[in-house]
Amino acid sequence: MGVTGTMQPRAERLTVSDIELEIVRRGSGRAIVFLHGFHPLPPDAPFLERLAQCGSVVATSHPGFGDSQRPDDIETVYDLVHLYRALIDSMPDERISLVGASFGGWLAAEIAAACGHRLDRLVLIGALGIKVSDRETADIFDVFNGDLAEMRRRSWHDPDRAAPDFDAFTDEALTRHARDRDALCLYGWEPYMYNPRLKRWLGGIAVPTLVLWGASDGIVAPDYGRSFAALIPGARFALVEGAGHHPEQEQPDAVAGHIIDFLGR
Repeated sequence: MGVTGTMQPRAERLTVSDIELEIVRRGSGRAIVFLHGFHPLPPDAPFLERLAQCGSVVATSHPGFGDSQRPDDIETVYDLVHLYRALIDSMPDERISLVGASFGGWLAAEIAAACGHRLDRLVLIGALGIKVSDRETADIFDVFNGDLAEMRRRSWHDPDRAAPDFDAFTDEALTRHARDRDALCLYGWEPYMYNPRLKRWLGGIAVPTLVLWGASDGIVAPDYGRSFAALIPGARFALVEGAGHHPEQEQPDAVAGHIIDFLGR
């Protein structure tokens, strides 16, 4: 069941491998871990509320994002994969459903390739993490050096409705946003947003997998998503209409509906 009543969901703290993480817990039942993309979702995000109708959702902020601690020796995707393996191993549930979006989809794919024995389902939403074109062709738009107006256009199906209004941000929200960007740059700068070795190991993912993609994604095109899905045995691919690179934010009901249907199969 989803969270009801007038109490607003709030972030909590959880220590994993001596690292204090900001987390959001929603719902009850089957265990679902959600790994966010470029920025953590707020505790009251409609997508988390909708997903919590079919399970107990744990949504983390990666080290260095939001209010999560980042020790100096946590600086690579490899470190994050080991951290989340420790988180999953600490959970009492026999099997975990793992959902990752964008950068978090990269992490989820790495985790599934390395320790799929603890997973029962894998969902990748606009996942990064592999190279599908030749070395001269950019698969993923440069979110660090690209034109800001172009990034806004590419990120959202309807930027005027969905894109954040930075002029309305509080100083605290702007600080969090900048901290997220710094952490993303640390983990994904070089090579840019992919692991040259991951493509080889995706074929070892043995859990049922759903790959969802925003039909209007201009950060990483749907054809990249189709190539990603083709590398995972038996993976299903589905487009989400009316969404760009963040379909869980632009179309939370549609994305959660896809996932709930998939988890129930």
